[in-house]
Amino acid sequence: MLAALKPPKRARPLIAVVAINDATETTDYLMPVGILRRADIADVTTLSSGAGSVKLYPALTVEADATMGAFDALHPKGADYVIVPAMSRDDDPGVTAWLRKQAEGGAVIIAICAGAKVVASAGLLDGGRATTHWYYLGELMKRHPTISYIADRRMVLDRGIATTTGVTASMPMMLTLIEAIAGRGKAEAVARTIGQGGWSAGHDSGAFRLTRPFVTTVLGNRVAFWNRDRFGVALEPGMDEVALALVVDAWSRTYRSNVEIFAASPAAVTTRNGVRVLPDKVVASWAGERLIPDKPPAEALDSALQEIAARHGQDTADVVAMQLEYPQQGKRP
Repeated sequence: MLAALKPPKRARPLIAVVAINDATETTDYLMPVGILRRADIADVTTLSSGAGSVKLYPALTVEADATMGAFDALHPKGADYVIVPAMSRDDDPGVTAWLRKQAEGGAVIIAICAGAKVVASAGLLDGGRATTHWYYLGELMKRHPTISYIADRRMVLDRGIATTTGVTASMPMMLTLIEAIAGRGKAEAVARTIGQGGWSAGHDSGAFRLTRPFVTTVLGNRVAFWNRDRFGVALEPGMDEVALALVVDAWSRTYRSNVEIFAASPAAVTTRNGVRVLPDKVVASWAGERLIPDKPPAEALDSALQEIAARHGQDTADVVAMQLEYPQQGKRP
């Protein structure tokens, strides 16, 4: 995998992280940007399918660096790597055509989580080996039966197309990419800054599946509409966008919580690694409870899961970890 991920074109690679404007998964989009930019071993640009802000789900709104069209005009030879998050629509014609063009130009395509469905819709996974988020695996294989699913791997690379398991697999995938570009030492240095001890491709696929406790907990939390948490997160210049993404993503998946991002001004706030985040609410202060993503990313996620368990029970924390396809501390294979 490391040999196959070597930069295909430039000594300092150009990496594009693409999104559709109306709904792209929060952590899938922001974690690759935050991790790769802190490594400073490539030029990383965020793209949107069209003009305007990018609405992420389940939380956050950001401004991309450029549209896909503007990127093409500036870089006619294409990117070295294209990172594809999960999107609300798998078959956006502009995105799928653009991905085919990038692949034809020699770019390595890296699909995060259910981004594999987007890449498959572009015809780039037919006849190849791949993985994806456990929840969408059956759908992917039904629509694209020539794909060979590889179990027990968080990352699979075949014919210049990489795929990963669920949301949090983008962390080991990005560290693997950094190692391929700049060596083990650089990857280890970045891993320390994000609180990640290792980035093995090993994965217990059988641990992630639809279970009765999962369904029961989700249904129970959904019907408790009168007892929902409302958290605020203050946008602050220089905050860690990866920790921010992981914390709001986790709390937004409890089926018991709403998370809103606030700031005193409607202007975008620039994070530690140059992501421009827009507030949901323009207020000078927040009267209710707040979330403060002030720990290294991996620690921030573990802490969020522990706090969710303390507040709503371990079953709800397990539901969140299952959605993120994240092996929790103390439960990791």
